[in-house]
Amino acid sequence: MSDLAALVFDVDGTLAETEEAHRRAFNETFPEYGLNWHWSVEDYTRLLKTTGGKERIRAFGAEIGGLPEGLDIAAMHADKTRRYGEIVASGGLELRAGVADLVKIARAAGLRVAVATTTNRPNVDALCRACWGEPAEAVFHVVAAGDEVARKKPAPDVYALALDRLGVSPDRAIAFEDSRNGVLSARDAGLRVVVTPSTYTAHDDFAGADWVIPSLRRQDLPEPLARRIF
Repeated sequence: MSDLAALVFDVDGTLAETEEAHRRAFNETFPEYGLNWHWSVEDYTRLLKTTGGKERIRAFGAEIGGLPEGLDIAAMHADKTRRYGEIVASGGLELRAGVADLVKIARAAGLRVAVATTTNRPNVDALCRACWGEPAEAVFHVVAAGDEVARKKPAPDVYALALDRLGVSPDRAIAFEDSRNGVLSARDAGLRVVVTPSTYTAHDDFAGADWVIPSLRRQDLPEPLARRIF
């Protein structure tokens, strides 16, 4: 992998186990909009197959026979995003094993690091401030977020955007993902993919991934990749 130039990371489930914080933020926001919804772990596991928070709201509405008339999905999702930021900022969120070292050492080795995520930019910043104590741009050379592209994962758009901003061809980058939709997105953009299954995606189908490993610790990384970075 001597030609490797960049590592591109998904966020939710890959950098940290954030999905419970997202689920809590949704459930705490629903009553403010007159909704008696409560998404269980089972509900949210199913809804995660639909990428994007606003899209999940619409998907749930379709499941239950329609959304209330006049429901402002954009406003509700914005309030959910604010609440998620508050939950993350209150403490307790940790990076998954190996993530901090991998990002730090990759940068020191001259590799560029980026984010390609379905979540929106405020959520990326909230995670970086909580886990690194710095804004996203201080941790990653490039951030490509879901609210910046026309189509979310499994479409390849957000990876294409990240690669364009990096100035790197897909054959010189590796994607890090935790979900089936993420694998499809990265592969369709032409990247090799490392998967570390997360709590909510452990039973996903990862066909098409180049490697499926338990964590991003040095000892778990594919040896060619570990040699290039470490």
